[in-house]
Amino acid sequence: MVTVAFIIAFFFAMNIGGSGAAATMGAAYGSGTLSDKRIALFICAIAIFLGSLSGGEVVKTIGSGIVPTAILKTDVVVIVLAAATISLFAANVLGIPLSTSEITVGAVVGAGIAYQSLYIGKLLWIVSFWLITPLAAFSFAFFISKWLKGKTVKQNKWVGFLLIIAGFFEAFSAGMNNVANAIGPLVGAGLLSVQHGIIFGGLFVALGALLLGSRVLETNGKKKITTFSQLEGCIISGIGATLVIVSSLFGLPVPLTQITTSAIIGIGTTKSGFSIWQKQIVIQVLKVWIVSPIFALAVSYSLIKLLLHSDVYTAIAIVSVCFATLGTISLKKTITEERRSFHEHGGGI
Repeated sequence: MVTVAFIIAFFFAMNIGGSGAAATMGAAYGSGTLSDKRIALFICAIAIFLGSLSGGEVVKTIGSGIVPTAILKTDVVVIVLAAATISLFAANVLGIPLSTSEITVGAVVGAGIAYQSLYIGKLLWIVSFWLITPLAAFSFAFFISKWLKGKTVKQNKWVGFLLIIAGFFEAFSAGMNNVANAIGPLVGAGLLSVQHGIIFGGLFVALGALLLGSRVLETNGKKKITTFSQLEGCIISGIGATLVIVSSLFGLPVPLTQITTSAIIGIGTTKSGFSIWQKQIVIQVLKVWIVSPIFALAVSYSLIKLLLHSDVYTAIAIVSVCFATLGTISLKKTITEERRSFHEHGGGI
């Protein structure tokens, strides 16, 4: 069971690195500032590993700040990590992006509910920052973009260099905050010390960025980030990095993806007005925020009830509701895309 726990944790860490690559260096690569994909991923991996070395406080929160360490025995840790991994995999299959921080917290909370032992105060503190940080990212981006509007800023090599630096620090913040998602439960169970956890976790998250981040970087960098100028990319990455690093210092796991998306919406609001809030991206952010922790919580709780408490009926009922909810969201997403395609082709096929 200990071996299984480590395998799942390190596999989860690599997937975190792979999915986080585009969110951190996507602007620099998409704008052409870094034209070599390998160099972009290498910079991302180095920054993630260095950031993970400062992520001890978040590791402590995941390992012992949400539920008592007495709950996190090896079999429970395996289930918590499996629930987080299953949640991420199911979401990827259905095309619904989930926050790794939120699904990890949700999986740990599911274990706490199963054993009726949960630090409610700490949990509410964490959840409040899931609201505060995206709101702060939107506000900072909106007002900075508003201040810069109308000012002439030359797109020269110095702005490009600043964009690479901003991307580096965003990757650093990702390592600082996200390594705990994979390693925290192992530390809570006493299978790793905090120091060893952040080193090994950082290595596997960085390895995931190198080996698994190529396609994500290409897709997000070239197709989504290029609509923003280099300076706007600096603003987005700089705000994301700052908020995540500050949160990490206080041991708070926060969703980098939603923070970054909120900053993008802030800049978009400056350009297009509040009509952008009617677009699908805002609805998607809200779906992610709601679905991520609840889905992981349900999977974690159900697996514990099924495998450790032999409560088959409760497990089946919860998992069925959970997958039905995800299926409904996926179906609505497909219908929306089909309608958009239908109208774009003038009502034709």
